[in-house]
Amino acid sequence: MFNIVLYAPEIPANTGNIGRTCVLTGSRLHLVEPIGFSLDSRMLLRAGLGYWPNLDVQTYASWEDFLARNGLALPANADRLHLLTKKARRTYVEATYRDGDYLVFGSESTGIPEALLASLPARCERIPMLPDAASLRNRDAWAAHERALGDAAASSAGRGHNGAGTKADAAGEGARTSPPASAPEGAASPLAAQDICGNFVDPDGWRISALNLSNSVAIVLYEALRQTGFCGMGADAGGRGRA
Repeated sequence: MFNIVLYAPEIPANTGNIGRTCVLTGSRLHLVEPIGFSLDSRMLLRAGLGYWPNLDVQTYASWEDFLARNGLALPANADRLHLLTKKARRTYVEATYRDGDYLVFGSESTGIPEALLASLPARCERIPMLPDAASLRNRDAWAAHERALGDAAASSAGRGHNGAGTKADAAGEGARTSPPASAPEGAASPLAAQDICGNFVDPDGWRISALNLSNSVAIVLYEALRQTGFCGMGADAGGRGRA
């Protein structure tokens, strides 16, 4: 049996889908507070279909509570944890999974807290994916938005009390329809801020786009199940076990 740990989940439908996957694979679900919804949420139960009543699920007041109640003293038991994050060097397929391991996933918006990742760097794993095109597009949108705000301020300052426009108005209008200019090389631009994986991030919310949480859980869980021979998954085409 594997353990799926959701640290501060925010979207009930994701947790409902993950709960359904846990029931169908004989896995246990652990929810670490803060949880962004009620466990009686209609969206949660709808996504979990009729499986939710059969789910083995536990809730915890904090990460420390989770560790204590599961007998996971650190660093002695660190090898039972797999921290899934975009900020890891090792991919999830490079990891070795054992029955009873804990697969830990962070919240949809911010992931696993940086302090936790920093405390267990050897246990961090990632799902490989193509460069985050959505974040690149968002970077341009943020730049255009900031530029438009600056143009609007300049335009307002250049107007007289009679409402007549100035050359600044025309310049500002043209700037709003032009592509955002790139920052000079080496310049520190908050609009082009990147996290340690190179993903462009919102300088205000620090949100980055990624795989859907329920998809991520299924991808990693089934690799763990494959390695441990779930329903014959450990056998190759020739019928031999995985080396």
